[in-house]
Amino acid sequence: MEAIKILIADDHPVVREGLFAMLSREVDFEVVGEAKDGVEAVNKTKELRPDVVLMDLRMPEMDGVEAIRQIKSVMPDVKFIILTTYSDDEYIFSGIEAGARAYLLKDAPRDDLFKAIRAVYRGESLIQPVVASKLLDRFSELSRRTPSGEELSARELEILCLMAKGAANKEISAELSIAQSTVKTHITNIFQKLGVNDRTEAVTQAIKKGIIRL
Repeated sequence: MEAIKILIADDHPVVREGLFAMLSREVDFEVVGEAKDGVEAVNKTKELRPDVVLMDLRMPEMDGVEAIRQIKSVMPDVKFIILTTYSDDEYIFSGIEAGARAYLLKDAPRDDLFKAIRAVYRGESLIQPVVASKLLDRFSELSRRTPSGEELSARELEILCLMAKGAANKEISAELSIAQSTVKTHITNIFQKLGVNDRTEAVTQAIKKGIIRL
C-alpha cells in the first residue's frame, strides 16, 4: 500500500516535532517535509508534492488560509487539513472557503487526526462537531443577508469588519498575518463588489445592506 505523503506547516517547532513523531508511527503515513510559515508551506508543497498538508492558521510571513489559496491555484489536487488552536467563526469559515477538507483543533484526539488524514486523502471531509456547529451557524447567518451585487468572501468580510473599526492597511496586515499588498487587493475587490470608491463609503454601504453590524 502506497503511503500518504504529508507536509506539516506550523510555526512552532515543538508542534512540528510532536506531529512528525506521532504520524511517523503510522505505517500508511510518510511525513515528507515541514514548513515554519505560509511562504515556506507554499514553496515546499510545490517542491515535495505531498498528498495532504496539515496547515496551521496563524503563521508569520503568510497565514494558512492565504497559503491554501495560493497552493490550490496551482496544485488543485493537494488536500488540506487545518490544525489550529483557533475555533473562531471567521477562521473556520475562511479556512473551509479556501479549500480545506478538514478542520481540527489541536486538542483533538490523535485518532481523530489520523481519521481526518485518511478521509481527506480519499476525497472525503471531516470536521469536528464543535467546529461544524459554528460553521452551520455562519452559513445560516450569511443566508439571511441580502446584499446587492456579488457576495463578499469570508476574508473580505473579515477585512471589512476591521475597516469599520478604523484599522489601517498596516494594522489589518498585522492582525490577519497577510501582506499589505494582499490587503490592498482585497479592499479593491470589496470596493468593486459594493460599487463604492472609498473606505468610508464601503463601511456605510455594508452597514446599510446588513453585511456587517457595528
